[in-house]
Amino acid sequence: MFSKLYSAGMFGLDAFTVAVECDLTQGLPAFDIVGLPGAAVKESKDRVRSALKNSGFEYPVSRITINLAPADIRKEGPIYDLPVLISLLKASRQLDAELSDAVFIGELSLNGAVRPVRGILSMALHAVKSGFKRFYIPYGNAAEASVVKGLDIYAVRNVSELLAHLKGEADIAPVSGKDYPLPAPPEYLDFADVRGQETAKRALEIAAAGGHNVLMIGPPGSGKSMLAKRLPSILPEMSFDEAVETTKIYSVAGLLPEGMPLIFERPFRSPHHTISPAGLSGGGSMPRPGEISLAHNGVLFLDELPEFPKQAVEALRQPLEDGKIRISRASGSVLYPCSVSFVAAMNPCPCGFFGDPDHVCRCSRKSVQSYLGRVSGPLLDRLDMHIEVPAVKYDELSSGSGGEASKEIRKRVTAARALQSERFAGTGCRCNAAMSSELTEKHCRLTADAEKFMRSAFESLSLSARAYGRIIKVARTIADLAASETIELVHISEAVRYRSLDRKYWQ
Repeated sequence: MFSKLYSAGMFGLDAFTVAVECDLTQGLPAFDIVGLPGAAVKESKDRVRSALKNSGFEYPVSRITINLAPADIRKEGPIYDLPVLISLLKASRQLDAELSDAVFIGELSLNGAVRPVRGILSMALHAVKSGFKRFYIPYGNAAEASVVKGLDIYAVRNVSELLAHLKGEADIAPVSGKDYPLPAPPEYLDFADVRGQETAKRALEIAAAGGHNVLMIGPPGSGKSMLAKRLPSILPEMSFDEAVETTKIYSVAGLLPEGMPLIFERPFRSPHHTISPAGLSGGGSMPRPGEISLAHNGVLFLDELPEFPKQAVEALRQPLEDGKIRISRASGSVLYPCSVSFVAAMNPCPCGFFGDPDHVCRCSRKSVQSYLGRVSGPLLDRLDMHIEVPAVKYDELSSGSGGEASKEIRKRVTAARALQSERFAGTGCRCNAAMSSELTEKHCRLTADAEKFMRSAFESLSLSARAYGRIIKVARTIADLAASETIELVHISEAVRYRSLDRKYWQ
């Protein structure tokens, strides 16, 4: 006796269709699963056996063979428990239902309960594209799947409930997006809490408006971390497409909060400096997203940058430039998006007071050079803006008046991003920092005075071609904040100012 139905699998962020075939033959009782199953898939037979018996169904005493096709792609995780159980019931004639247009996904408890799994959003989107009509998932994944249109999604609590529905004895209502309203707007930390540091706040406004990367250098307690944690409060609201992209990553990583249909809050990831290279960039035998991908469409903040493992930080070079990271393993290659606002903070030396006019640095020249040398030139070259964050003066702290509120800064940032969205419509580019060389040449027109100043700065500062391109992009953002079509002298001079700090410390 033979049966066949469909499930889905995940490789990276991409889902693929899996045909679950069951064959029952006479012979000594056995239960074999083939089709390149992982360890969790092989254990499925024990969960299925117990779930069947505890749900009141008969476990067939025969030779059982389950094939997960295509057999050349490795299957991982417990997501095939439910489709294996349903295929077994069909093959043993305990269930008679037409299931060719349905997809089944779920992990089984020994008592027949259906537990939530990872990657439901990606699999639901794939099911729609593949022409399936019904999608059976764990009840705990209902909110996540509710955003997908064009598919009847059934959230299942246990095996008995599902079988009663498939037999027509009891109906399960399809999941509706109205059942899971979007969460209220998040409450961010506010820039109004920051006293002083007007130059740094201006630089972060520019970074938010153009999606630029930032390095902040300053003594301990100057407010670098405080500023970075408030950057999400001035970033523009996420679009629906951005929310889906981010939610897919969190779903695959198993970090999506229960009951949340979509992540509309821009991520802020701040890993500790003991993180491994795989933890930062992603990896594993079956590659999982790292911190840089979990920060997609948000902020990745590395505090105390020189303390991070050099191998981990250097692995970010290409992803910061490309906005995506490819992780290759023997089993295949996975591509994760990582379009982030990268913010790093560091002290100028081990004691933190090198170059501070009010404190004596007790570090030797060699130790200062060694400390700064942990941040390589190629990585510095990929950071659009270098900002000095000096210690705050007493008068600024005791003034009693806060700075400009984040909501006011956000209005200017949103207006600048709107100009960029209109400018790059149909190109796939979302912000100035992501401009290709062709787009940069087309949209970054300098006036004669600005061109003359840029030539002088390029030669006097010995800038690289990459640094030149990043300065031009930052200047384009500054011009957008000023609603200027062309890049004026005042715009390019401010942009150059944000690229000269490395000459003070690293040369």
